[in-house]
Amino acid sequence: MVSQKTLTKIQLNTCPTADELAELNIGDVVYLNGLVYTARESVYTGVLDGDLEIPSEFNISEGANFHCSPAANQHEDGSFSLGAVSATASFRFSKWIGRWLEKTKSKIVIGKGGMSTNDYAKHFVPNKTIYLTTVGYGTGALLGRGVKKVKSLYWKKELGLAQAMWVLEVKNFGPFLVECDIKGNSLFEREHKKISLKIDKIYEGTRPAILKRLGETDDRKDELI
Repeated sequence: MVSQKTLTKIQLNTCPTADELAELNIGDVVYLNGLVYTARESVYTGVLDGDLEIPSEFNISEGANFHCSPAANQHEDGSFSLGAVSATASFRFSKWIGRWLEKTKSKIVIGKGGMSTNDYAKHFVPNKTIYLTTVGYGTGALLGRGVKKVKSLYWKKELGLAQAMWVLEVKNFGPFLVECDIKGNSLFEREHKKISLKIDKIYEGTRPAILKRLGETDDRKDELI
């Protein structure tokens, strides 16, 4: 278990300087201040391969890209209500992330579960972009407290509320963990390696598989995953 005293907590602007990004290490706890925008499949395909144009009044390079569908709504008078903001799995966006970072110059991507080390090396490192991951599940309501207001909503009619681009003004928005730093180091990869070294011990002394005929095994070499 990691002692709370060993965690480094950082307040970071969503338009960080190169020096601020360079100081971040995997495992640091980050809280964001500034602008966060949601961009998922429909936004990526619409902007990169379709006819959607990023609005000129929104400087997207100053915002963090959040892989999220907020629990939010726009009322008839144009006002907004927003509750939880829960991250979705980022690996689904691998095919677009390289071109998206090149186009938007966003320095922060937020999501759930991380992306591949290949994505980090090929796309994040050249663009000096970091990846922040949510901390566990069920944190949507907690993150929602950091949203000060909905600044803008784009492409509601074209894409629907879930896939539209929400631009959120945030303060003390988090907590998030630095999963990938600007060097491409991955927190998940580092910890997976530590765990893998000890998996063999789990199999030591296990009882013979009772349902071997149905695929049960007590031999790690037979495991499919």
